[in-house]
Amino acid sequence: MSADKEKQLDMYEMMFRIRSFEMKARELFLNGQLPGFLHLYPGEEAIATGVCANLTPKDQICSTHRGHGHCIAKGGETKRMMAELYAKTTGYCHGKGGSMHIADPDLGILGANGIVGAGMPIAVGAAYAMKFRKTNDVTVVFFGDGASNRGTFHEALNMASLYNLPVIFVCENNDVGMYTRQKYHQKIKDVSKRAVGYDIEGFTYDGNDVLEVYTAAKTAIDKARSGGGPTLLEFKTWRQLGHTLGDKEEYRTAEEKEAWLKKDPIPRFEEVLLKKKIVTEQDLEAIRAKVTLEIDEAVQFGIDSPHPDLIELTVGVFAD
Repeated sequence: MSADKEKQLDMYEMMFRIRSFEMKARELFLNGQLPGFLHLYPGEEAIATGVCANLTPKDQICSTHRGHGHCIAKGGETKRMMAELYAKTTGYCHGKGGSMHIADPDLGILGANGIVGAGMPIAVGAAYAMKFRKTNDVTVVFFGDGASNRGTFHEALNMASLYNLPVIFVCENNDVGMYTRQKYHQKIKDVSKRAVGYDIEGFTYDGNDVLEVYTAAKTAIDKARSGGGPTLLEFKTWRQLGHTLGDKEEYRTAEEKEAWLKKDPIPRFEEVLLKKKIVTEQDLEAIRAKVTLEIDEAVQFGIDSPHPDLIELTVGVFAD
């Protein structure tokens, strides 16, 4: 089942929101205004958007160190996210989590995670709870191709398969595990093939086509809701920036970059919307202006928000 007109417009706006947030964060970081590290998401927006467009507020996600896009797509407020990047008290983690640990259980965001592959067992635990409580909710966990080599990946798929849990494993395969190309750390070309070892379904799709992502995710999510168990979805994509800001990207070629930029999911979707006459160029410009204003307001919110007091340093810290 394809997305209707309203859903397609929402997905375009969401992709542009994620891109705008990330590029503004990049600008602020390079100008020395943000602390810590940033692992940014430009080029991969179609995956978070297409998957999360199928989720309800009660559904849950587990994210990665490159998780801003997932959080925004699941309903995260850009102003609170920006405040977290500024390490301010109005941020999602009150300025203590930073870029890699944004979470909001009320939105079903169980947290971004700085440990590669660590979100998968968390997602399986959440899905186990859903099955135990007999809800029809689902959990989605995002991870990269490199994380599929981790023991947590195999343990999580095994348990999800054994107990037929409502969890969807979403591999964002951008062909690079940090600085290492996939061909140097895996003999397989498609991570989805690993599903067969756990007797679950696995599929590979174009991660830069938001409508293909949406449809593939809908099928897997609907199956999980109805008791059909887990699915491994692999979406082939390409991050347009380095692993972190400052990465020289010496593992890539100029020809590769040129080819992948032609597949940029945002202008690609713009062409589809215009061709189908779902929108006009003026409509798209109005959406872009609205989102740009939102991101500018989020930045100002982060700037204006207070720093935490020193007494906050130990608040929420467990001590036995």
